[in-house]
Parts: sequence; C-alpha cells; structure tokens
Amino acid sequence: MKLKCLVIDDEPLAQEVLVQYIADCPSLELLNVCSDAIAAGEYLRSHPADLLFLDISMPRLSGIRFVKTLTQPLLVIFTTAYPEFAAEGFEYNAVDYLLKPVSFERFMKAVNKALEWAEFRRQKEHPAEVPPAPGCDYMLLRADKKIHKVDFSDIHFFEATGDYVKVHTRDKMLLIHETFLNLMAQLPDKQFARVHKSFIVSLAQIRLIEGNQVEVAGRMIPIGLVYKEGLLETLNLVNPNASSNH
Repeated sequence: MKLKCLVIDDEPLAQEVLVQYIADCPSLELLNVCSDAIAAGEYLRSHPADLLFLDISMPRLSGIRFVKTLTQPLLVIFTTAYPEFAAEGFEYNAVDYLLKPVSFERFMKAVNKALEWAEFRRQKEHPAEVPPAPGCDYMLLRADKKIHKVDFSDIHFFEATGDYVKVHTRDKMLLIHETFLNLMAQLPDKQFARVHKSFIVSLAQIRLIEGNQVEVAGRMIPIGLVYKEGLLETLNLVNPNASSNH
C-alpha cells in the first residue's frame, strides 16, 4: 500500500524535513507542499490525497480549523511546535501528532499508524474484495477507539452478540462492530470455520468435539446442525464410505 500525501506547513525548514523523510519512505508518495491551508484546500479539490502532514499553527486558517472544512475523511498527522495543541488535535481523530523538531524514528512510527488506519478503512469499505494477501498472517480490528493488529494464530474464536462481535484472543477480548459475513471474507478459510450462527472458531484451537459441541480454549461452543457436516469435512473427519446407518 502506498499513501498519497500532502505537506501543509508555513515553515520552510519544517517543509524540508518532512519532504526528505517522505522521500526516504517507500510507503509514501508526496503530491505537493503547501504553505497555508487555503492553498491546500484549493489543491485538494482536484488532487485526491490519502494523508495530510498538517501544521496546527498557521496564519489565516489553523490546521485544526482546516480539518473542520474537509468534506472527505482524510488521514491526518498533525505537526506542531506546541505540545499543548496535541490533545485538541486528537479530538478530530488525528492518526498522530509530531512535535517539532521531528526525528525520523518518530515520523516512521506515525506513518505506520497511518498505514494501519488506511488498511482498516479499506477492509471496512470493501470487505468482500479484500481477502488476506498471500502471506498475510494478521488482521486489523477497530475496538476501544484504537486499531488493533491481531495475528490469526492468536485468535481463538469470534462470538456474535447483538450488533457487535466479541473477538476472543490468546491474551484479550476485543468488542468490534462488524458482521460475520464481512469477517468470513477477511479470514483464511483453511484456518477458521463457522460452526454456529453466532460462532466462528480457529481450527487450530479446537481441542475436542463432543456431540454438537466443540471445545475451544476451554469453552464449549455449540455446533449448529447446518454447520456440522461442513466442519467435519474441513477437519477430514467424514468417512465418504460410511453408511448413514452407522
């Protein structure tokens, strides 16, 4: 994934630093550098961007006020020489804020956050079109106003509850606003199976099957009748030569 970005800052030295950092980051493509928010607004009307490096304190229109004028939700990393502005920046769902002078290490930390946010948005907008990439061994889940990177190997099972889904992992439980249909589109089918209208389980975490229940991570989970045959086939527990009378 490559993010198209725009630098908006009225300080030439700050512009130079960010331009160099962006050039050194393969995940970013610099579209333009604007010295004020008014010029940036004009540019964005005809040049779609993904990410803004936006100075908070600028003449005529501050970075925070500029964000309020945006009609499209863009990823924003605020830059500022004044740490007291950071808290206000986060009220507008900023990915991060960078305190000047910005180190490259701190810059990359913010960029990695932006990449995770962008991937999460892509999965939310096109869930059925975004199967796990070859070799991808994790998914991004939004919970508690944060984006969590969760390895597939750490997931025990998913449990539907109303309009939400509980994601039970090795060390925590996350509550996400998602549907099972979208989840199944994002999960590798050789690692997970739906066993009930309210449960998706990790095949690697199954400890035993007893009747119409499966034990996963110490929890007995019901197996729905419409899902049982598919589960047994997935686990290679169906004998194709067996008679239905046995």
